[in-house]
Amino acid sequence: MKHIIFKTYSTFTGLILRCTLGLIFLPHGLQKTVGLYGGAGFTGTIKVFTEQLHLPAIIAFAVIMIEFCGAVCLLLGLVTRFWAIAYVGLLLGIMFTTHFENGFFMNWFGNQKGEGCQFDLLAIGIAVALIVEGGGKYSMDTYIFRKISLISK
Repeated sequence: MKHIIFKTYSTFTGLILRCTLGLIFLPHGLQKTVGLYGGAGFTGTIKVFTEQLHLPAIIAFAVIMIEFCGAVCLLLGLVTRFWAIAYVGLLLGIMFTTHFENGFFMNWFGNQKGEGCQFDLLAIGIAVALIVEGGGKYSMDTYIFRKISLISK
């Protein structure tokens, strides 16, 4: 089991991918947790998700945690595959409940009803690559895997 969770290829590919995904989602997570970048903060986001979008509170909480904790953990390379799987689930949920009906393209010029699924597909591709590759160089996963391997010998 530890191989599945913590084993990673020691390449720059995993490092670049996890930092890209983490840096893209960290501002979204900060909007939802502490209200930075014009966000509603934790309480406001929960309220919007449950009252306006009619999501169950547990799903609203999961979205917030994936976007914030997942981003921080990806930047650290901590349990990379777990968070990559979580992002795939999050993005598929967003894509099929909200973005898919608006077509493929992002709403660059404001002439669509909402955002298309272009960004979702791109981020899912990055997350799937992380599932295959792992956290890469300078990840906490590498350090943890080495320590666990020494203990289990």
